[in-house]
Amino acid sequence: MNHKEIKTLGQLKNTGWKSRSIKDELREHLIEKLESGASTFAGIHGYEHTVIPELERAILSKHNINLLGLRGQAKTRLARQMVNLLDEWMPIVQGSEINDDPLEPISRYATSLIAETGDDTPIKWIHRSDRFAEKLATPDVTVADIIGDVDPIKAANLKLSYADDRVIHYGMIPRANRCIFVINELPDLQARIQVALFNILQEGDIQIRGFKLRLPLDMQFVFTANPEDYTNRGSIVTPLKDRIGSQILTHYPETVEIARTITEQEAKLDERQKSKIHVPNLVMDLLEEISFVARESELIDEKSGISARMSITAFENLMSTAERRMLLSGDKNTVIRYSDILGIIPAITGKVELVYEGEQEGADEVAKILIGDATKSLFDDYFPKIEKLTKEDQEDPYENILAWFFEQNGFELENNLSDREYKLIIDSITPLEDLINKYQPDTSEKDRYFLKEFILFGLVEYKKLSKYQLTTGMRFNDLYGNYISGLG
Repeated sequence: MNHKEIKTLGQLKNTGWKSRSIKDELREHLIEKLESGASTFAGIHGYEHTVIPELERAILSKHNINLLGLRGQAKTRLARQMVNLLDEWMPIVQGSEINDDPLEPISRYATSLIAETGDDTPIKWIHRSDRFAEKLATPDVTVADIIGDVDPIKAANLKLSYADDRVIHYGMIPRANRCIFVINELPDLQARIQVALFNILQEGDIQIRGFKLRLPLDMQFVFTANPEDYTNRGSIVTPLKDRIGSQILTHYPETVEIARTITEQEAKLDERQKSKIHVPNLVMDLLEEISFVARESELIDEKSGISARMSITAFENLMSTAERRMLLSGDKNTVIRYSDILGIIPAITGKVELVYEGEQEGADEVAKILIGDATKSLFDDYFPKIEKLTKEDQEDPYENILAWFFEQNGFELENNLSDREYKLIIDSITPLEDLINKYQPDTSEKDRYFLKEFILFGLVEYKKLSKYQLTTGMRFNDLYGNYISGLG
């Protein structure tokens, strides 16, 4: 059926086109995808065995849906992807404000037009991408915004009394008839507005300023809510909750691998950054580990959650930090350095809600603590566990590195060194190469320098070395050497 050739109601009838509700539409297209083995919600990772099956069951059940989860858990993206389960094109009565079905019109305008022009009634086609409406629930949302209101200008122009339903100005929900309608952060909607949704969800009635208008709207509602909202700011009123068929709990990625996949997919990088900056594997794991330790940190309010956006923006910041350094030093290409990680602090500080103890530390300091904890967390995956005390007969794998620092009386690493200068300085700590050859011999040449810095910062976190932040970089010292030389 070529929709472009069908311009009137009569032509539409001749094609044998049949009306069906949006919930039937979604259900039938989902059945086709499931039977063919096609992906239903592409590009959403970590939900394959949890959220997506529940969402599919809700669509098959023709339910309105509430997605309940902390921020940055792809709730809105899931709702937007439901559009792909609609017919590609949908016919409406041309000129209708509420997407009237040509075979089953519900508005005064459409029924009057069809009664007057019959099969010559003009038809307009709407693409499925235009069948998605979204409203962020805020306390200032009114019934007029989402349901409608009496329009005095329309009444004056048409010379009609306020008792005539033609003077109604439709709100967002009637205008989204036969569409997917998403209300984000539902608990933030005032209780009286939530009450106004009851009849729309159940009976298709709308009430505007005393009008009780029978308007059997055909809608697929998707609500999103954050669990903390139930206590902090508002709640979903019980009768409305009762009318939402399925409540689906979302969650954060369960493994670093899944989190990495999401970050790499979502980060908006410039092509020059991708081609000129090499990113070692360990860097991506470390970025994700920061989010994982943040979700467990006692300094951060766990109820507010740590959005996946934190890792994504941190990765973008990290790449820009390395790019800026490369431009200043005149290098054509570079590799991410551990010292570049400090460039992600602005991506962390704006995305964590601190508890009282965290506020006392300060957002910048908390960000540094998280980076340090993530380093510590990954260190044991690459190198032997650092014990607080070692027995006399037990070999310490880090002894040679610590001895090097004791003899050298310090080591400075500036932030904006050229790649050549940076490599010369890092290579001067010869025991680092020996440690990598023993425990991570398969590490590529490009990745070795990040791993060497990672060892230094790991030793600092385990209190084997000390570090001092300088204006232009970092200074590392043997933990006790300075103290002993000071005594001398």
